[in-house]
Amino acid sequence: MDRFLQTNGIRLHYLDHASAGPTLLLMPGLTANAHSFDGLVSAGLVPAVRLLALDLRGRGLSDKPESGYSLADHAADVIGLLDRLELDSVILGGHSYGGLLGLYLAAHHPERVKKLVVIDAAAEMHPDTRRLIQPAIDRLGKPVPSWESYLAVVKVMPFFYQWWDPAIESYFRADIKTLPSGQVVSRSSPAAITEAVEHVLAEAWRDKLPLIGQPTLLLNATGGYGLPGAPPLLPREQAEATVAALPQGSYSEVPGNHITMLYGAGAARIVEEIVKFVSN
Repeated sequence: MDRFLQTNGIRLHYLDHASAGPTLLLMPGLTANAHSFDGLVSAGLVPAVRLLALDLRGRGLSDKPESGYSLADHAADVIGLLDRLELDSVILGGHSYGGLLGLYLAAHHPERVKKLVVIDAAAEMHPDTRRLIQPAIDRLGKPVPSWESYLAVVKVMPFFYQWWDPAIESYFRADIKTLPSGQVVSRSSPAAITEAVEHVLAEAWRDKLPLIGQPTLLLNATGGYGLPGAPPLLPREQAEATVAALPQGSYSEVPGNHITMLYGAGAARIVEEIVKFVSN
């Protein structure tokens, strides 16, 4: 499934879950990698679709240039990928940051996007999003003694409170590399993530929504993103406001929180909704 190609001056890594179904290109979250969608594959997304799951620049096994992490830079990578694979247009989707990148691509390159699947992303997220996502960012660039040590740190992150699914471990294994010392460290570039955050916060998302004429499905996790009492990363009212601003938007609620929604019952619901959406 592992594939590499050269485009837009860098080497991109992606997973090709081949099937005879329609092509769905999924883009991961801010610090995530292509294996973040393994739970959807296990839940039956393939062979309903041919799934292409991408490592964005600065993440996973894709190249990590020192700069160039605007939405336009990421979009150029995706368009280059489609060109190299000779795909005129695809069903495009993404989780979190990848969902916002999907909105950007649908607005700026409408001819390349047949339909759009946005997984827990919207023009406005929870106002405290920066603080809520900080634990995921804090792990970057910090070596730890072993894979076991790394996983132990991950398991106590607030958004995994009283939850663990071994299926998520393939994502975290793909998240790290082993150093000559034997220590392990995350593959995502901290500088890339910092630059990407600044660009995405500066974007006028509400101005883009009316430009997106493609049928768009927004899947929203309403579970708390953290310890008991924590809010969802994307409250339902913000998600529904984005859907209402889209010419052809539709909404579906998914069990779990912003991360756990991609596994177990959440993954099953996401697959059900995507399969229905792409077949209409």
